Amino acid sequence: MGSKTVLLLGAFDTKGEDYAYVEQLVLSRGHRVLKVNFGTFSAEQDASWDYGPGDVAAAAGFTLEELHARNDRGHAMTVMSRGAAALVRKLYSEGQFHAILGMGGTGGSSVISAAMRELPIAVPKVLVSTAASGDTSAMVGTRNIVLVPSVVDIAGINRISEEVYRQAAGAVCGMIEMEAANNTAEVSKPVIAVTMFGNTTKCVERCRERLTALGYEVLVFHCTGTGGRTMEGLVEDGLVEAVLDITTTELADELCGGVFTAGPTRLEAAGKKGVPHLIVPGCLDMVNFGPVETVPEAYRDGKLVVWNPTVTLLRTNPEQNAELGRMMAGKANRAQGPVRFMIPLRGWSILDSPGNEFWWPEADAALISALKDNLRPGIPLTELDMNINDDAFADQAVDQLLEMIKERENHV
Repeated sequence: MGSKTVLLLGAFDTKGEDYAYVEQLVLSRGHRVLKVNFGTFSAEQDASWDYGPGDVAAAAGFTLEELHARNDRGHAMTVMSRGAAALVRKLYSEGQFHAILGMGGTGGSSVISAAMRELPIAVPKVLVSTAASGDTSAMVGTRNIVLVPSVVDIAGINRISEEVYRQAAGAVCGMIEMEAANNTAEVSKPVIAVTMFGNTTKCVERCRERLTALGYEVLVFHCTGTGGRTMEGLVEDGLVEAVLDITTTELADELCGGVFTAGPTRLEAAGKKGVPHLIVPGCLDMVNFGPVETVPEAYRDGKLVVWNPTVTLLRTNPEQNAELGRMMAGKANRAQGPVRFMIPLRGWSILDSPGNEFWWPEADAALISALKDNLRPGIPLTELDMNINDDAFADQAVDQLLEMIKERENHV
């Protein structure tokens, strides 16, 4: 296994005792430490730090003296977040550490998590935080950050903090000691990203089985907002060979204020990277809300289905679908690589099928019409008289994606 290096990132001016304790725990496991202090108001440079607040500020284009003169904690934390992210990214690219551990309150956690979000999934990341409860999506983003509730404030060693720190140090050391298996066959498999929802599971499962049998590694993402953002992030990181976007429902949530929006940039990463992107309007017949009482008043007269006690679905109407068609066309028109559309004319979900609650061909037709009217020439659009969950549709989707992959290979 060999000795590895854990980067300790934090405000050593106020958390010095805590970090000194964790440092000894890591060293006792036979690993090394690299210390980065972003404590803006540290009294003086300490030779035990590998990088001090001046280095962190400089990475964001500021001097420590400028931050001291302004004496604005909020501004300083913003600068240190940018600087820590830039510095940690640089240190990792230079091979200076293998894992990262940080501890902080709300302000410190924001700086530490900003740096952690810049690192690949392969890097172990442990954050002990007073804010590790409730909605932590802003801290975690789309990265695999392990949050450890501090229970008590990070303000010295006591019977509670000692146990929390021991567990956190053990966690990060255990992660780097679990070296990845040297399976070059697995590593060499090209990766296909596929998007799924409960209403498109049957289609995606058949696609996954076929692609796996053909030698691809298939990553399936659940389109709950975080799933879409995570997929787009992996595409931007260059880890994905092609995207089989069966389920684009997050666009409807972005348009209508649903709870599963993936943000305004969904459907854009593949186009920017130039990787093949097959787009299907899976589950664009629905917008996701929480319990039925949380559905906005403006939508109470729409077609609603209580999917389960915590999810209520709103059927998209012709006007909304027309806007979705224009939105999708605009994103596809900017793609730098192969992009195609496949449209199942007999519905985009289980609910959107003949005889079911969301079957509304006129609403679906509004999206198709807007898409055709706004797509630039040269982007293929295939309409099939099938439901999205028909086996034949899944087979055609895989066949078209394989054609697109070959198309790209022939132009590289």
